[in-house]
Amino acid sequence: MAERVFLTHPSLTLPSQPFPTTRMASTATAAIAASRIIPSATALSSSASRSFFSSSSTSRSSLKCLHLHSSSRISHLFVNQRRAEVRVSSGDYATVSSPKSLASDPDQLKSAREDIKELLRTKFCHPILIRLGWHDAGTYNKNIEEWPQRGGANGSLRFEVELKHAANAGLVNALKLIQPIKDKYARVTYADLFQLAGATAVEEAGGPKIPMKYGRVDVSSPEQCPEEGRLPDAGPPSPADHLRQVFYRMGLNDKEIVALSGAHTLGRSRPERSGWGKPETKYTKDGPGAPGGQSWTVQWLKFDNSYFKYIKEKKDEDLLVLPTDAVLFEDPSFKVYAEKYAEDQVAFFNDYAEAHAKLSNLGAKFDPPEGIVLDPSPKPQAEKFEAAKYSTGKRELSDAMKQKIRSEYEAIGGSPDKPLQSNYFLNIMIIIAVLALLTSLLGN
Repeated sequence: MAERVFLTHPSLTLPSQPFPTTRMASTATAAIAASRIIPSATALSSSASRSFFSSSSTSRSSLKCLHLHSSSRISHLFVNQRRAEVRVSSGDYATVSSPKSLASDPDQLKSAREDIKELLRTKFCHPILIRLGWHDAGTYNKNIEEWPQRGGANGSLRFEVELKHAANAGLVNALKLIQPIKDKYARVTYADLFQLAGATAVEEAGGPKIPMKYGRVDVSSPEQCPEEGRLPDAGPPSPADHLRQVFYRMGLNDKEIVALSGAHTLGRSRPERSGWGKPETKYTKDGPGAPGGQSWTVQWLKFDNSYFKYIKEKKDEDLLVLPTDAVLFEDPSFKVYAEKYAEDQVAFFNDYAEAHAKLSNLGAKFDPPEGIVLDPSPKPQAEKFEAAKYSTGKRELSDAMKQKIRSEYEAIGGSPDKPLQSNYFLNIMIIIAVLALLTSLLGN
């Protein structure tokens, strides 16, 4: 039966820094296919590929392998680390005490974002960072009010008890990527860093600007992690029903399910790690990163609406279509949005940005309560009226100026459907004055 993976991208390859001698192969879908960690300098580039919905029948046994056959360092992380976080900043695993939750500092958040951009430019790890943020947030249960029991974006994914969930296979490598940034900016919470990384990855891949806010508070211990089983499968018997069951629990609707699925425009799936896809296609035989796997789209590191176009056509055997992809054009309600996004990229970008921002806030506790906005929208500046611009020639008034004139007109009683009332006394006096002037001129 398919293991659960929530909105991820397949074929993550592992970090370039030497890991402990034991190697672990990342899986494209909720599966750890081996119990060893692969040291590879070029492999990290292809971390840009893990499946958003994926599966493997060997996941659970592989997880046991991870626990039982690890080296002394891995054992130290996964066996003896009962109340500690994963630390991977030095290339080795270590354990540290969980810090008290602190609000994120806006200046450090902005600096961390620039470091993430540089990481994306050099490692091409967009999909795995998106997956990291989504898996931390995607455990949210709207039916539970208490924090952090309700799950959601609270940084709990940094603890090994949650990392060992089948759906999170390989995400330790995402932590490896961003831990140096966390070490550099101590006043950025894990919960914020995960969401900052995901949103930045979307934008840097050519996607829409996500209206994010920050200030998320971290959980402080592994006991606060959600139970396993809150994330979706890749190939359930009834894909549409399964997607609705999982995403409705988060408070998301059909439009948001389809929009979020569109992020499959990024990444590749590797069959040896996930059980899905081909070993190699004409689109994946060359980098970046380690070649191989099967992508959903031709340009699998570009965020656009091509995912919906290719899923609809199903004409290219070198492109991947999972059961949870195909159902978007089979279910009547999903199909309305999938058809729309295949034709209109602007509509897809708008809906995706809104859905991504909503997902990133699920279950979060903010300090300050209203959150921190790094890029507030600038207030529109009123246009200064210059008569000379409109005194000659035919010049169209700007919308802002039209609105200003309309407001002034309505302020003295006018409206589009009701002209201003006439001042009859003034009109009579003007007529008399004009007649007097004409009489005088004629008399002369």
